[in-house]
Amino acid sequence: MEQYDSRINAYIEKSADFAKPILTHLRELVHRASPGITETIKWSAPFFEYKGVLCFMMAFKQHAGFGFWKADTLPDPHGIIQDEGNAGSIGKLVTLADLPADDILIWYIRQAMELKNMPSAAAKAPVKKAAPKAIILTDTPGYLTELLDKNPDAKAYFEKFSPSQKKEYITWFEEAKTETTRDKRLAEGIAWISEGKTRHWKYK
Repeated sequence: MEQYDSRINAYIEKSADFAKPILTHLRELVHRASPGITETIKWSAPFFEYKGVLCFMMAFKQHAGFGFWKADTLPDPHGIIQDEGNAGSIGKLVTLADLPADDILIWYIRQAMELKNMPSAAAKAPVKKAAPKAIILTDTPGYLTELLDKNPDAKAYFEKFSPSQKKEYITWFEEAKTETTRDKRLAEGIAWISEGKTRHWKYK
C-alpha cells in the first residue's frame, strides 16, 4: 500500500476551511512519526495503518477529530486521551492550538505502533487484567459514534433501536478478537443498520 493516498488530499480539500490546516498538520505528524505508516479511506474518512488500523482523523461541521483505534490501551502520561464520542481521542479540534505539542502527539503515535509490534497475547494482557466491564448502552463506543455520524441513514435507524437492539450490535463489535474481524463486522453492521435491520441472529 502506498504511503500517501490521493483520496485524502480530496477529503481535506472538501473539508471546512477551519479544518484544512488541522487535518494537514495531523497528516504530516503521522508521517513524521514513521515512514512505515500508510494511508487509506475507510467509512468515508482518512485512516492511517500500521499492521492494521492505527489512527484516523475526521472533519465535521464545527470541529475536527483525531483518534487512536484502541486509545484505551495507550499509556497516557500527558493526559491527552479523552472519551468524547465523535471528538475522537484528543477532544474537539477547532484550531491548531487545540492540538497537543507536536513531539507529544508523535510520541503517542509511536506508542500506538509499539503496541502493534507486541505479540498479540502481550498486547492484550493489560486489558485482560481488568475485570470485564458490562457494556453501558449510553456509552456507544467512540469509533461507532463516528461511523454513524458519517452515515446519516444508519444513525437515524440506530437511534430508534431499543437498548437491547443497540446492545446486540455493540456486543458484536466489541467481542471481535482481531482488528480484521472488527473491521469486517463494522462494515457489515453499518450496512445492515442503514437498512434498519436489528441484530437478533446468532453472532458469526
